[in-house]
Amino acid sequence: MASKVESPPYPSAAKISDSSCFPQYTASLKCLEQNNSEKSKCQEFFDDYKECKKKEREARLERNRHRSLFS
Repeated sequence: MASKVESPPYPSAAKISDSSCFPQYTASLKCLEQNNSEKSKCQEFFDDYKECKKKEREARLERNRHRSLFS
């Protein structure tokens, strides 16, 4: 009997590993784990991830800006 492959409950979560910000994402989670979920000790990691996502979004918007709807 073939096993059924289930998709993740949150589709966007499946794509995080493809992101150029994945190292910042994992570093922030690791920080939380090491500091018993004390967010104040991990603010630098959160800020790094937020800045990376901002740059990633800006780059995507710039790429899309140069695309034509008719090409």
